[in-house]
Amino acid sequence: MTRLFGTDGVRGRANQKITAPLALRLGAAAAHVLTSENRTSKRRPTAIIGRDPRVSGEMLAAALAAGMASQGVDVLRVGVLPTPAVAYLTDDYGADMGVMISASHNPMPDNGIKFFAAGGKKLADVVEDEIEATMSHLPETGPTGHGVGRVLEEAPDARERYLLHLNQAVRQDLTGIKVVVDCANGAASEIAPLAYEAAGAEVIAIHNKPNSYNINDECGSTHMDDIMNAVREHGADLGLAHDGDADRCLAVDAEGNLVDGDEIMAILAIAMEDAGKLTKSTLVATVMSNLGLQLSLKELGIKTLATQVGDRYVLEELARGGYALGGEQSGHIVMSDFGTTGDGVLTGLSLMARMAETKMSLRSLADAMKRLPQHLINVPVKDKSIILDDLAVQKAMHDVKSELGENGRVLLRPSGTEELFRVMVEAPTDQLARDITHRLAQVVASVEPKN
Repeated sequence: MTRLFGTDGVRGRANQKITAPLALRLGAAAAHVLTSENRTSKRRPTAIIGRDPRVSGEMLAAALAAGMASQGVDVLRVGVLPTPAVAYLTDDYGADMGVMISASHNPMPDNGIKFFAAGGKKLADVVEDEIEATMSHLPETGPTGHGVGRVLEEAPDARERYLLHLNQAVRQDLTGIKVVVDCANGAASEIAPLAYEAAGAEVIAIHNKPNSYNINDECGSTHMDDIMNAVREHGADLGLAHDGDADRCLAVDAEGNLVDGDEIMAILAIAMEDAGKLTKSTLVATVMSNLGLQLSLKELGIKTLATQVGDRYVLEELARGGYALGGEQSGHIVMSDFGTTGDGVLTGLSLMARMAETKMSLRSLADAMKRLPQHLINVPVKDKSIILDDLAVQKAMHDVKSELGENGRVLLRPSGTEELFRVMVEAPTDQLARDITHRLAQVVASVEPKN
């Protein structure tokens, strides 16, 4: 049986996979699991629900709230806010659990449900499995009378609490910095411009008019053309692009060139090391980060730890080692001193703070990382589970690693959602990276399942 929870909550096409009845049962089961240890006669459990602006979020929020209230949980709906805001508010309000309704960078017809435990922390796999198991044997009836949970539709101070948190996390005056921000017509549409202006920056906001249907529509961190053009048009110092739920941030320099998550991590790691705040002089990244990140930081005495792909693995390593900074090439950056998940707006503030502190351009700061040419091919396969065990693939991998030595690397990994195998190669030259990638892709494509 396929697991309901994926790498980042429950996600799929709204009203097909992610339906109101599913949300009702999921909310009830999550409330039962996440609040069972905190129930006392003197205190009723509480939950926070936030969402991005997509139209199906209204329906799903209502269903989740009903499910949780049916289990005797009081629900506070905080409206449209970024994922990191919901995580923060779960802790700040002292709630027993939080829920974010968003499909992040996915198209508008999709949606997702992501739970946070007390303190705004993501759930471990074992807890998600318990919630999923509980869905099938919840009793049809619940508490009655005074035992039924309440649903409060407004939290008038939620936005201000989160903005104050951002202001306290990054205190650098940003006066004199001109920034274009692409809000993806998503959860950052109000918060991001307000936060950047409050810090002193001159802000030009684009794609900040959500209408429930236009989230991520040819905009945001997955479609960078508009912000690249806008930065050049307005003569801005930089651009910042968020995704639909604003847990990611990619940047654009003054010439309109992309500054990706690897370069952002390099900038922030160096800044934190200079300030004595980079715990154990270590950055946590994933195996998809460019080798140039590791090599460049190594020259500065900064170590890099690599995890599996996915922010949950970055978070696990941050917690295990007590590290302060981690993230992904996609722009999902976690600063664990200030949050329990990636925060795109905090990342944007921190980037501009480093610019203001050093009086350096974003491009000059990003040039601290020397990127190795990287090439990636997604290879359709019949059975991705057998690829790494194939002898021809193993031999090809061994030959390539011997050829590259310490001057490059190769990564083969299955897609998490499709019958694809990803072949990525980094090498000293772009042509060599392309040649080796195509060579390996041919070997992978030739693997046939055994009868």
